[in-house]
Amino acid sequence: MGRLTSGRSRTLPVFAFMNAAAWLIPGTLPAQAGPGAKARVEAQASPEESPWLIVPTFSLNPKLGGAFGAMGAYLHYFDEKSRPSMFGVGAQYTTTNSAILSLFARASWNEDRDRVIGMVGGGKIRNDYEDYLGTGAPLKTNDEFSMFLGRYLHRVHGNWFLGAQGIYSNYQLLGESASDDQILDVLGLQGFKSGGLGFSLYHDSRDNESDAHKGVLLNVNNIAYRDWIAGSENFDIYRAELRAFFEHGNGHVLAVRQFNKLTSGAPPTAFAAVQLRGYKAGQYLGEYMSSLEVEERLRLGERWTSTIFLGTAYLYGDNPSDAAFDNPYPDVGAGVQLVIKKKEGIVANLETAFGKGGNYGIYIKLGYAY
Repeated sequence: MGRLTSGRSRTLPVFAFMNAAAWLIPGTLPAQAGPGAKARVEAQASPEESPWLIVPTFSLNPKLGGAFGAMGAYLHYFDEKSRPSMFGVGAQYTTTNSAILSLFARASWNEDRDRVIGMVGGGKIRNDYEDYLGTGAPLKTNDEFSMFLGRYLHRVHGNWFLGAQGIYSNYQLLGESASDDQILDVLGLQGFKSGGLGFSLYHDSRDNESDAHKGVLLNVNNIAYRDWIAGSENFDIYRAELRAFFEHGNGHVLAVRQFNKLTSGAPPTAFAAVQLRGYKAGQYLGEYMSSLEVEERLRLGERWTSTIFLGTAYLYGDNPSDAAFDNPYPDVGAGVQLVIKKKEGIVANLETAFGKGGNYGIYIKLGYAY
């Protein structure tokens, strides 16, 4: 197909939840020997910290405006060998009068042989486009959505896990006026229900899931959306991700991430999006997306780190010559992090990123980008 489209509001809540879910299993395995290991061992031996975690969140970009919120969570260990479990709530409100509320849980138990994540949420999204999808027509929308997602993993051998996952969403797209609804009808865009199930193959040899200094993560999974589960759409989404971490110097880390999202038979509203810092999630869509990111994490002190990163993403279809590798979406940026939970390696993260075409983003969030 090789078809590319620009932003649409449905992707904001979807990717907001998916990005949160990707972080929801931070944890700690025993620290490994090597540069910087002593500091991590001392951090784990420090006096017991409060199990409560409250962090403000913020993002700013020219497409969405400012988004303000907070996340509160409770940390718990079910046994000595399991990773920390987290149960919490998050809320966000934007300068476009959009609001999102989510409840989430993740758990590791049975000596980390079993892991679960789950999230439920909903909200209202308001968008005001001066040039919607390149049509030259202005468009204002009021969108409502609800969503549930979950994943279960079981350790089958060593660092290998197998599991299943599922997602359900109910999305309504409404124009603010009769002319807005007419534009949506002409473009053939509408909200819909969707539900899917899939499998996950997972390998995790990182020494610390929230603050990895060495190791590899491989995550290959799919979601099969079927009308007998929910809605009227039948299509498939496949994801493959590789993360690698290399420790050097006095606790510095070079982190690399390669990510792919492929769709099959999907409607344009479910296409793969550029998922790089500096771009609004869902602003640029294609049938397939691949990206590569490199990040240098510099340890400045016991509780402070900084990041310098760059990356690029490509959108393409069945015939790469239609859209793909001659049209990259680069990003570059930097940030500073404060360690707020030493044992778990959890950081509060302030970052700024820049993309092409005047895209940029400023973020305050929990955890590293990957």
